[in-house]
Amino acid sequence: MHVGPGDVLQLIRSGQARTRGDIQEKTGISRMTVAQRVDALLRADLIREAGSVRPSGGRRPTGLVFNLQNSCILSASVETTSSRVALTDLGGEILADEHLTIAVEDGPKKVLHAITHAGLELLKRSKTPMSKVSGVGISVPGPVDPLTMRPSQPPIMPGWDAYPIVELIQEAFPVPVLVENDADAMAVGEYSAGFTGTSSLCLVKVSTGIGTGLVINGQIYQGVDGGAGDIGHVRHHAFADLQCQCGSFGCLAAGASGGAVARKLTELGIPCSSGRDVHEQLVAGNLDSMRLTHEAGRRIGEVMATVVCLLNPAVLLIAGDLASSSLIGGIRETLYPMSLPRATRHLDVRLAALGQDAGIRGMSSLLVNQVFSAAAVNARLA
Repeated sequence: MHVGPGDVLQLIRSGQARTRGDIQEKTGISRMTVAQRVDALLRADLIREAGSVRPSGGRRPTGLVFNLQNSCILSASVETTSSRVALTDLGGEILADEHLTIAVEDGPKKVLHAITHAGLELLKRSKTPMSKVSGVGISVPGPVDPLTMRPSQPPIMPGWDAYPIVELIQEAFPVPVLVENDADAMAVGEYSAGFTGTSSLCLVKVSTGIGTGLVINGQIYQGVDGGAGDIGHVRHHAFADLQCQCGSFGCLAAGASGGAVARKLTELGIPCSSGRDVHEQLVAGNLDSMRLTHEAGRRIGEVMATVVCLLNPAVLLIAGDLASSSLIGGIRETLYPMSLPRATRHLDVRLAALGQDAGIRGMSSLLVNQVFSAAAVNARLA
């Protein structure tokens, strides 16, 4: 089997090989071929030597690591009422960022132009040339067709259906562009930051809407049309009389999302219009927001019981604007009694750790895996 420099880089990036000897042992290629592959990666600035590692007789072999400063990634996280654009290194570390007060309902052209402008400003501010940008990633709060990377009938994104996001972004950034669902991107971010040894991770994002990201054996599970994990539109008997933004009646999101809690708080005389507003009330310790968020968690837990019995995941993370002790407490109250003990005995249910950084980190990770895959690097260095 031919082993190219990209295959060697993959071994180094994954931690399977830390020295030239490790590479030879893993691949079976000759010492001379190993030297050629490593030299090619060093010349391309894709790896660097990092001192010596573990004893080997009287001399320690030189360590090899992926060069996280080789280039950078631009990532954008589009939310219902705001967006964030960030510049990261190849390890997902955020180097600079910009928050944009712009609503998704303002339409794709306005939002994407604002993101493009902010991205160019970040490069200018950080004195980063365009040649150092390896890719651009954008996460959006709706389903994304995995083949076209265009939004696919997103309920809370009016005017975005089938919009050519990639093509518009590439007018300003002539690099690979990825578009993913926000919950999927967050799940990847959390996975890459702390759960890489986990076989199955499920992240529930509860903000203005409700969505789920699934990472199984290190890969996003998107479904055939990008609609996997869209639990916000599972019908729930408690909300049969409520109309959802998607037009249907009885959706979970119609009664248990951040938007639904915001509406109930407004009816109580506490003006709220989004999950972000509910988050501010939760942080302030508002008792009504805590009570309503807890009740929303109970309804979400009832739906998640089916998800847990179906997938039997190792980790269930709770994320989004409503992620709090009130929400996770409500989820646990119904999830465990309604699930088989076998499905939950090893289930780790906890609040997500990365907060607003999760989507940015996830898009960075996805792009690095694509741009620096074995096939891509082999083609580049052929």
